[in-house]
Amino acid sequence: MRSKKWFMPLVASLTLGLAPFLPEPHLFGKLKWLFGGAEGMNGGDWFDLILHGSPWLWLIFELIRSKKK
Repeated sequence: MRSKKWFMPLVASLTLGLAPFLPEPHLFGKLKWLFGGAEGMNGGDWFDLILHGSPWLWLIFELIRSKKK
């Protein structure tokens, strides 16, 4: 039954975490921008990064937590 603990984070990561799917997931674009120096990122861009990145952090947290048990 451990898989149930990371099912919702996985669904959230694959939907909200990757939305919009075309032409490129929003998270990938924001991460490229961030690693490129974050020149010109405003509050809305940081909010987008947090919004689309938080499901992935939740998934990683749950996977680590399930491995420790």
